[in-house]
Amino acid sequence: MKYKNRIVDKLLVDKLNYKGAVVIEGPKWCGKTTTASIYSKSIIKMDNPANRNSYLELAEFSPQKLLQGDTPRLIDEWQLAPKLWDEIRYEVDKRSEVGQFILTGSAVPVSSKDITHSGTGRFTYLKMRTMSLYESEESNGEVSLKSLFENSNQIFSKNLLSLERLAYIICRGGWPFSLTLNDNYALKQAIDYYDSVIHNDINRVDLSNKDSERVKRLMKSYARNQGSQVSIATLRKDMISNDSSELSENTIISYLNALKKIFVIEDMSCWNPNLRSKTAIRTSDTRYFIDPSIAIASLGLGPNDLINDLHTFGLMFETLCIRDLRIYAQALDGEVYHYRDKSNLECDAVIHLRNGKYGLIEIKLGGETLIEEGIKALKKLESKIDDNKMNKPSFLAVIIGVGEFAYRRKDGVYIVPIGCLKD
Repeated sequence: MKYKNRIVDKLLVDKLNYKGAVVIEGPKWCGKTTTASIYSKSIIKMDNPANRNSYLELAEFSPQKLLQGDTPRLIDEWQLAPKLWDEIRYEVDKRSEVGQFILTGSAVPVSSKDITHSGTGRFTYLKMRTMSLYESEESNGEVSLKSLFENSNQIFSKNLLSLERLAYIICRGGWPFSLTLNDNYALKQAIDYYDSVIHNDINRVDLSNKDSERVKRLMKSYARNQGSQVSIATLRKDMISNDSSELSENTIISYLNALKKIFVIEDMSCWNPNLRSKTAIRTSDTRYFIDPSIAIASLGLGPNDLINDLHTFGLMFETLCIRDLRIYAQALDGEVYHYRDKSNLECDAVIHLRNGKYGLIEIKLGGETLIEEGIKALKKLESKIDDNKMNKPSFLAVIIGVGEFAYRRKDGVYIVPIGCLKD
């Protein structure tokens, strides 16, 4: 299978040039090992069934032997042997060279009792997600997020994604292996991932067996509430109608923490700007799966179901866009936030760069009425920002699913189909 370039490729190379060890984290099957292997000169896979027991014994009694090899040396699924962390930190100090190790993991360690040092100054982290549309070559990439921050006077691109194709892409997700399969088989990959989470992966986090039916109900409730600030109490109420035994909020929190530790869900923090008025800003995180296909699998839906229910289609499209925006923003050294205040004024995505620049984005599946609603919300939020205390937004944009072109309106607002966007 030919390797498709990933946006994190450059980020990984950069980090190897200034740190002794790079830790790549992200969900199973997102391509961490494949990408890390491209940039490694020797590899040890801790979960290799043929050698796992001997590797774990070496990690316990003679961990330095596992670190011997050409550098950068990849240690895949390192979290299976947390004692390696301190040994790698020591080895990085001893060698006093950058680019020594790449660690990949699809879960945080079960226990940190074997880790005595934070690794500050020796380790740097790199978050890897499933593939964006630009990486899967389903976005033409003719409009870059970087160009929007540079306030391009003109942009233009023709959107080639149909409503039907977009529905399929959302259900298939950004799993690299799925791109090698025909459409029917590709759709099954997300379902298999969902099944693996329920029956196996969620129990690996803390080695405690969780009720698979409760996990199903939680993930289904989470899927129905994508893009909202739904509370734990609301999730509990949604789940309790089908749960005959007592279900506490603490139990739900423990399940959610487990899903976070295996990178299934990735909630979004709120954005807190300087405003002209004393408007109260809602501070709850916004709920998202790391890939829209997980939500689709949780609800038991397919492409035709989305086309027949445009409301649900819109929610899942938002999850797709947030995934892609996070990937593109990461390449620009930025983060993606959500804004909502007590008047219910919302902004779906605020991309804030480390240099202080930021852009305001609304996400709409399509249609002139919805696009105009999005533009109205963007301009209202812009008018509330106190530009004596912070920069004005670098741009206002509406990301759409269906629509023929990417362009800049006379009022300066960008209309950009997700099928035209890249970093």
